[in-house]
Amino acid sequence: MTTEAVSREERVAALREARVVLVSACLIGEACRFDGRSKRSERVLEALEGKEVVPVCPEVGGGMPIPRAPVELSGGTGVDVWAGRARALEREAGVDRTDAFLRGARLALEAARKFGATVALLKEKSPSCGTQRVYEAGVLRPGEGITAALLRAEGMTVLSDEDL
Repeated sequence: MTTEAVSREERVAALREARVVLVSACLIGEACRFDGRSKRSERVLEALEGKEVVPVCPEVGGGMPIPRAPVELSGGTGVDVWAGRARALEREAGVDRTDAFLRGARLALEAARKFGATVALLKEKSPSCGTQRVYEAGVLRPGEGITAALLRAEGMTVLSDEDL
């Protein structure tokens, strides 16, 4: 299922109907981002009201510390990382963090399956969770992050905080 195949309205409707939602932990106030902060969103919290929430931070789940060096995709998007054509690299030092990102994405998928989540509400622009735009080599471009790509490929409805 691609972003183009499912309209924003259809993604938001799926969120409204979902009983269990996988959500980027930073959006509900967890201080797990690379800079040690959260991106708590009242719109996200309102959208999740009355639902079972499965919070995940794929980067932390994959073994990355808090705080950590910022990471960007290099050579493509999350889809390209899964295909072996792109990597997740630290912005400054260029250290390859792809394995941690892949491990975290697999753990997010496992959590979604374990708890019965059919919809994922993720943080836009993240190298893990971006659903429509991610940074690649310093440029914000169309595409999805590593976790978003896996969840979508596995049939989950994926939307971002910016869809709300």
